[in-house]
Amino acid sequence: MKTTRKCRTLLSLSLNFFALFFSITAFITTYWCVGTQRVPKPKCSKLRTHQCIDYGVNETDPNKVVYSWETGDDRFLFRQFHTGIWFSCEENIHDESERCRSFIDLAPASEKGMLWLSLVSEMLYIILLVVGFSLMCLELVHSSNVIDGLKLNAFAAVFTVLSGLLGMVAHVMYTQVFQVTVSHGPPEWRPYNWDYGWSFCMAWASFTFCMGASVTTLNSYTKTVIEFRHKRGFGNFRDRSVHSISKSVEVYTSQSLKSGRRTPIPADSLDLNDIHRSLGEEQC
Repeated sequence: MKTTRKCRTLLSLSLNFFALFFSITAFITTYWCVGTQRVPKPKCSKLRTHQCIDYGVNETDPNKVVYSWETGDDRFLFRQFHTGIWFSCEENIHDESERCRSFIDLAPASEKGMLWLSLVSEMLYIILLVVGFSLMCLELVHSSNVIDGLKLNAFAAVFTVLSGLLGMVAHVMYTQVFQVTVSHGPPEWRPYNWDYGWSFCMAWASFTFCMGASVTTLNSYTKTVIEFRHKRGFGNFRDRSVHSISKSVEVYTSQSLKSGRRTPIPADSLDLNDIHRSLGEEQC
């Protein structure tokens, strides 16, 4: 029983660890959503002669007009961007660096409250995962004590289930806020096309591992309770059975001695000390 319960606890602990690792990684990275943004090409200069547009100024002769035949999408650059919970970063069209700004500042005013709620839920999700992980570690330490292990297992299951619910709510709220920001955010930031990134996949993978850990923990708690009750019930039944048989044999033996009849009784079912004691009482 002890070995089986320890294996179940190790499985729950492993699932909880992966959920915690993926959730922290997704929380601090900025690849929840990735895509491209369409921005006007910058003005051509001596330092920049490609991926730019000439607005009709001739440096040798300012009076001569130079026409640009670029139309449609040729007049724009498509820069890469990636967005997380905290920041949104995009390529700098003037050099090879990136420019990052707070995603909270980009979100519409009507969605800032939901975004903050999503951030708080994500932090609580991670905190509850840490609490559940700590309780599972303590359960391994107290694996020899069934009662203490059951208490720790029950609390770990509750915290893990609550963390999973908060994580799911946080992910859904952030997705909604991002979709609204795509439509009503700053015009210079609005994506031309976008998709979900690897951070978003890790966030939902963390939720999946969290639910797996909670189900495993609850299953471990239920099985441990059933095994403990069955073992204790079998022990009590055995003690009651032995006591009842012993009492019946003593009564039957006394009655046989009083009536003067000798009834053959199996030797292995009687205690010799009890028989001698009964004979002594009768002789007196």
